[in-house]
Amino acid sequence: MEKADSTTRTAERALTLLSVVCEGGSVTLGDAAKAADLSPSTALRLLRTLESTSFVRRDDAGLYRPGTAIVRLGVLALSQESLVAVCREPMNRIVGETAESVYLSVAAAAGQGLYIAIVEGTHSVRHANWVGRRFPLESSASGRVLAGATGDSGYCVVSDGVEQDVTAIAVPIRVGERVVGALSVVVPSYRVTPSSIEHMARVLLTESSALYRAEASV
Repeated sequence: MEKADSTTRTAERALTLLSVVCEGGSVTLGDAAKAADLSPSTALRLLRTLESTSFVRRDDAGLYRPGTAIVRLGVLALSQESLVAVCREPMNRIVGETAESVYLSVAAAAGQGLYIAIVEGTHSVRHANWVGRRFPLESSASGRVLAGATGDSGYCVVSDGVEQDVTAIAVPIRVGERVVGALSVVVPSYRVTPSSIEHMARVLLTESSALYRAEASV
């Protein structure tokens, strides 16, 4: 228990220092230690750890600044929040057309994607809820879309990928030529037919194309 408490205190101190650096933009070791209520030696040890993981960087003047890792995480968080807001109405329309659950996902760590939003379908038997779950890019419909493997059809279909007895149809969301996310319909496999797949793919493509045109016009 004592070791766990010590680890928690270390994490709290490191996060406090990171917050000081991010809020200040650039700080000296002394100012960072004072603001975080730490001794200079403890602050230096923690800042060196943060520097080794690119959460902070030390410039030529010896000042500590936000590093590439924290900047990247901030951009990712903002982009995901914006993407959810932009896609909410299209997702609602897709549910209205298909009655099936619709997911929004983005690329996460190497080789993985992440479900970040859902609008549940209206069937009594429907899929819910994978939000917050990671999935492999190579064996899922959304993953293949995020990896740019849609082919000429513009969409991907995978059965029994992330979960048994579930079929997913996914399309990319693009900003310019870059794939920034995927929209997918997730359906119990017993309800899937070739014609229903074609219909759901068409609905998904219509909404993703509208998103692309909206982004391109900004």
